[in-house]
Amino acid sequence: MSKSPVLILGARSDIGMAVAHAYAAQGRPVQLAARNADSLEPQKTDLELRYSVPVSLHEFDALALEEHERFADALPELPGIAVCAVGFMGEQGESETSPAAAAQVLRSNFEGPASILSELASRFEQRGSGTLVGISSVAGERGRATNYVYGAAKAGFTAFLSGLRNRLARKGVHVVTVLPGFVATQMTEGMDLPDKLTAQPGEVARAITDATAKQKNVVYVRPVWRLIMLIIRNIPEGVFKKMSI
Repeated sequence: MSKSPVLILGARSDIGMAVAHAYAAQGRPVQLAARNADSLEPQKTDLELRYSVPVSLHEFDALALEEHERFADALPELPGIAVCAVGFMGEQGESETSPAAAAQVLRSNFEGPASILSELASRFEQRGSGTLVGISSVAGERGRATNYVYGAAKAGFTAFLSGLRNRLARKGVHVVTVLPGFVATQMTEGMDLPDKLTAQPGEVARAITDATAKQKNVVYVRPVWRLIMLIIRNIPEGVFKKMSI
């Protein structure tokens, strides 16, 4: 029996491509979705040659909400697993002074991902099977002065995934929330990140394949982040205001 494909939304990202490799290595067909999808032809060829699996390219813009229904309908096969690796950190300072910049961060990390997963959720629900994976962030667990616009978007996405999981729990569809801490990607390039708290894209990919196989609900890519965020969430507000974290 052939394996159902895995759809990667935001396939151009470091994490998205690492996830594509992880599933292709399991013999799963892969659907790569991103803007300017044709430019991913070299990555498509590499995946096909390396793992001998079918790989297809699909034009996808997370912010073009009006296109999401058409995008889902146009997929050659409804995927068994869909992984949303869409995200944009932006600059906190710019988001504080530019409503347009803040809106882009909010839309890229919440509105767009929630929209396309909603489209897929209804189709998975009708079929009665499938797994939806949303890559959120520990930044959504408490707002910090240094990235609260990004964190607010991720908080919304985390809540969305939680509600979606609850809605689909009795419909044969599973929803996984992935909470990376720091990840060494192009998005964090140049940032001074502590090695012990910073995952590689491949680690995120392994956490996702493991979570989908074991039907986990919420996954911290590096378990230490569960403890860190437990502490941060419980710092009294009066103390938190005086901290620079």
